[in-house]
Amino acid sequence: MSIEIANESGVGVDEGSIVSAARFALDRMGVSPLAELSVLLVELDVMADLHERWMDLPGPTDVMAFPMDELDSARRPDAAGLGPALLGDIVLCPAFAKDQAKKAGHGLLDELHLLTVHGVLHLLGYDHAEPAEEREMFTLQNRILADFRKARDEAERLTVQRAADDKVLGAVGLDEDPPTGPIATQPDA
Repeated sequence: MSIEIANESGVGVDEGSIVSAARFALDRMGVSPLAELSVLLVELDVMADLHERWMDLPGPTDVMAFPMDELDSARRPDAAGLGPALLGDIVLCPAFAKDQAKKAGHGLLDELHLLTVHGVLHLLGYDHAEPAEEREMFTLQNRILADFRKARDEAERLTVQRAADDKVLGAVGLDEDPPTGPIATQPDA
């Protein structure tokens, strides 16, 4: 799965973690590993311009999703196919998301993970214009985020455990590679 990310926002964020959230969501939704996605982080004024131009709404917003127009409408981007599916672009605005994160009581990166998953779902055809659609999309979004956090926390736990194990093994001399070369043996009696 190809996920390109470009940070033009001026805000330092863990881009790899955002890519991981996108990849996790795409995997969870069964999207082909040949799919391609672009994630762009922008400044407030750029997002405001996009928001007004494409949604006819004033001011910036947190996330926008732009599905690829060239997709064959008979073939969903998450359907198995012969070639790569160009899903589209997700545009995030970290400066806008920072205020939302504060109001929600979590960090900016958690908010960007949420917005990334939200954008992925939009690219896959989910919407929240109607109450039933909103329930479906947000339930799915929350489930994917909870599973992502659980998987991330488990990976971090294993990394910490591996480092502790390596330290103990090193202290008792078991971290070295086995000796190479001839091994001295006792002659047969």
